[in-house]
Amino acid sequence: MKIAILGGDGFCGWPTALHLSARGHDVVVVDNLSRRAIDVQLGTESLTPIRGLDERLAAWAQRTGRRIGVAGIDLAEDYEAYLDLLVTERPDAVVHFAEQRAAPFSMKSPRTKRYTVDNNVNATHNVLCAIVESGLDAHLVHLGTMGVYGYGTAGMRIPEGYLDVEVPGPHGGVAQQILCPARPGSLYHMTKVLDQTMFAFYAKNDGLRITDLHQGIVWGTSTAETALDERLVNRFDYDGDYGTVLNRFLVQAAVGHPLTVHGTGGQTRAFIHIRDMVRCVELALAHPPAAGDRVKIFNQMTETHRVRDLAQLVAGLTGAEVEMVPNPRQESAENDLHVDNDAFLDLGLRPTTLSEGLLREVEEAAVRWAHRVDLSRIPATSVWNARRRPGVPARGARPAALGVGA
Repeated sequence: MKIAILGGDGFCGWPTALHLSARGHDVVVVDNLSRRAIDVQLGTESLTPIRGLDERLAAWAQRTGRRIGVAGIDLAEDYEAYLDLLVTERPDAVVHFAEQRAAPFSMKSPRTKRYTVDNNVNATHNVLCAIVESGLDAHLVHLGTMGVYGYGTAGMRIPEGYLDVEVPGPHGGVAQQILCPARPGSLYHMTKVLDQTMFAFYAKNDGLRITDLHQGIVWGTSTAETALDERLVNRFDYDGDYGTVLNRFLVQAAVGHPLTVHGTGGQTRAFIHIRDMVRCVELALAHPPAAGDRVKIFNQMTETHRVRDLAQLVAGLTGAEVEMVPNPRQESAENDLHVDNDAFLDLGLRPTTLSEGLLREVEEAAVRWAHRVDLSRIPATSVWNARRRPGVPARGARPAALGVGA
């Protein structure tokens, strides 16, 4: 299968590109390197020293004998270049990671709010419009988010996209299936809600074959492919805007920083290991919907955990201290989350669940590169509105503890 990976230089896109290439697919990465540019804007960088894209691709070819193509295209701005790529390369499938992915960054300032909406919505619509104009019967697989459902307590199991309802009619109740009501918790999540509305339209109007993956929070550091060579290492974000909660806790422990738990820590989140993430994309590609079908939606997660419980788990593993800090997000202080994820399990996914061994693996990476941590970038300082406060601990780091677990 020929597959275009949009955003293939990113945190999820890069290991997915390698995973699919390793399984014999013909892969081309499309990326404008915007995530690297955001690092420059924020004055931070990946904990792991990631190589330039050209060096990464050369290392992959050297280690495996397989080549991955590359195209530098801004999908939100350069529609014609993307259309030309589709017509020239004629991919069987398009995997769409090419959106600004961080909720805190999307709420950071008027500039980042506008950038997130402009970039994400324009990119997704250009992707859809160009597939139609190209005349290709390409299967689009999109990386969405569990955040479209919101982070309040729904009082039910979150369905895989669609909800069975009964609405009043002139002759009694009428059974229908509708998209599960959206409750986005940030502008980033809002763009994903807009994405799924565009997907529904293009599937109905143009018969596009679309799969939308509502993904949980990704944790872990490496896949089998990124571990082949240090030049292939994946990025590892720890800062308050892009670092995911479990990875952030392990970095904080490595540098003697308190584990910063926002509010009560009663927020329940869905999680998936990065190795399962790439496997889920592969499974989605292997089981596309038919032309004319509605959008196929998977809940791409394997387990749920309450944030304060994760903090206590990491504290027990590393000896780190836990500190409650203000929650910069506008969200429920406590919530329960129950999620259906039968679709991937039925297709053969064997979940990688939280274990001490895998946590140790992440901790070892955090300790190894602890000297690259900028302590000032650890706190989550992007606030959702004027009523919220940054998640800054009272004490900060304890430099004497640098290198915990080494």
